Amino acid sequence: MPLYEHVMIARQDLSNTQAEGLIEHFGTVLADNGGKVVESEYWGVKTMAYKINKNRKGHYALMRSDAPAPAVQEMERLMRLHEDVMRVLTVKVDEHEEGPSAQMRKSDEREGRDGRRERR
Repeated sequence: MPLYEHVMIARQDLSNTQAEGLIEHFGTVLADNGGKVVESEYWGVKTMAYKINKNRKGHYALMRSDAPAPAVQEMERLMRLHEDVMRVLTVKVDEHEEGPSAQMRKSDEREGRDGRRERR
């Protein structure tokens, strides 16, 4: 089956557990249609470059999936209809990266040895 990476931005007024619940919900949509979520990452609340629907921030999440195209199309359709999801980006990839995504590595690099963030 083809491999995909999905990045989703949810509204900023959701709690962290609600945002992570969205990841699980859309993962079950994929599973119901014959696919599976290989890995998912919750990136947290981040400031966006411009306002989307009067929001300056949003909950970012990444999902890596192994699913047939109709399953991905159904999941994207439901994401676009969901009122809490502001943006979705799906990219077909040849293979998934091993380990954490670049976004997660970036936040790990900023932390010092004692767990505090370094100033740059």
